Amino acid sequence: MTEIQERDAMTCRACGNEERASEGYPCAGCGTFICQICSMRGVQYCRRCVEQGVPANEASKDSNG
Repeated sequence: MTEIQERDAMTCRACGNEERASEGYPCAGCGTFICQICSMRGVQYCRRCVEQGVPANEASKDSNG
């Protein structure tokens, strides 16, 4: 009998951790995967969007509520 090799995991584009795909949210800038832990910490933009210049006032407004 063959073993099922199915995986339901994605790499968080903010912290780099691999988490279940169903337990996360899209980046507010580009839509890539942000894990649930980062989302609970207030992260709404992936590392790439921040590096590419999400306006500082927009990023701080989103992360501080």
